[in-house]
Amino acid sequence: MPAGHEWFANNITYKDIADMWVHEGFTDYSESLFLEYHYSKKAGYDYVVGTRRNIGNKSPITGSYGVNASGSGDMYSKGANMLHTLRQIVNDDEKWRNILRGLNETFYHQTVTSQQIENYLEKHSGLDLTAFFNQYLRDIRIPVLEYRFEGKQLWYRWGNCVEGFAMPVRVRLGNEWLALQPSARWSKVEAPAGGATLELDADFYVTLREISGK
Repeated sequence: MPAGHEWFANNITYKDIADMWVHEGFTDYSESLFLEYHYSKKAGYDYVVGTRRNIGNKSPITGSYGVNASGSGDMYSKGANMLHTLRQIVNDDEKWRNILRGLNETFYHQTVTSQQIENYLEKHSGLDLTAFFNQYLRDIRIPVLEYRFEGKQLWYRWGNCVEGFAMPVRVRLGNEWLALQPSARWSKVEAPAGGATLELDADFYVTLREISGK
């Protein structure tokens, strides 16, 4: 979507090329919104999730400041998937739409820093997103939801993540979808005894790993 990249960059762009993700990530994300509007929500969701095959996670999507150094090419697909994941956390499509529109109104024809955009998203979502942005913008690791079953209990925690990462996530436990609030510490929830299965909601850009022991 070349026209989209030109439009966003001319509407809101970075003060330092290290924050190039600001218009590349949002523009790539807008491709899924285009498909959602014209086809279906599922089509838009499937598209952005499908772009994860382009992500290498070899270096952060933000670069070094003050030395004319951009971040990695992951700023496109990983930036889009970060925003898609944030939409799931907000969990209110009308609110999310207003956040995106307000972002473009607030910073219209301005050069900005990533921190300004992060602060705006945090303020208008009402969420503490410090660790979230540190994870997806400034780290190469993808959070892993680690879990184990013990009798009628599911134990779970976040691994492979930055300090303070505690993002909520949706999972299917057996036949039931539910929201978990993992942190770096083990938590537990009641689960079906024996043969229970756990599945991630694919719209969260994280991975899943079953482990043994405590």
